[in-house]
Amino acid sequence: MSNRNYTVETVGDDVADFLDAVLDAADFDVEYEVLDGEEAGPYFEKPSLVVKFSGPDLEYLMNNKGEALLSLEQLTQEVLDMAPDEHALLCFDANDYRLLRQEELRIGALTVAERVRESKTPYRFSPMSSRERRLIHLAMRDQADLRSESAGVGPHRHVVIYPAGMASLPDPPAPAYAPRRPGGPGGDRDRDRGGRGGDRGRGGDRGRGGDRGRGGDRRGGGGGRDRGRR
Repeated sequence: MSNRNYTVETVGDDVADFLDAVLDAADFDVEYEVLDGEEAGPYFEKPSLVVKFSGPDLEYLMNNKGEALLSLEQLTQEVLDMAPDEHALLCFDANDYRLLRQEELRIGALTVAERVRESKTPYRFSPMSSRERRLIHLAMRDQADLRSESAGVGPHRHVVIYPAGMASLPDPPAPAYAPRRPGGPGGDRDRDRGGRGGDRGRGGDRGRGGDRGRGGDRRGGGGGRDRGRR
């Protein structure tokens, strides 16, 4: 991981410029707010930067389990030239979908941990994105008597929870079809690692002193970097 610091102060303008261009080109009536880490909410993954979206056209970003939202996040990671192991430092969210999903995975991992602890039998999760696999690993890191391991290849990659002293089992046969990743796009490029960042916010409107975009200002009022239109 590099030593770059992803905060509203350091990359907020770059994120805003890119999102302005994409959202105006798509003619989406949405707003967003760019916030630093802890200001955005109790995200289990502890991202350095969170972009929260709202507005009448939010459904277009949230269809198919937020596929467009996650794709936009991935494109922004490319614009910022983030290394794969830095992808967890940026999180796009709407209606707290990602925040709630992270908590769902955390609770699910702890529930499975108790089941494995009692049964002494490994448990295989369904295939999921590398970002979500990482969350399972994070939830398991304090379970000294258990261990988590990623298994499978490609779209079948998943997490297995084992008793700490048990050897890994062979991967099961791959199904005849390729399951859709619940976590959306991103694939294994995100890897099962990430990091923590700072926690600053900044006020101000989306146009750095003036209106931007065809419909006016995409940044709504708030404690971070935000934008609105019409």
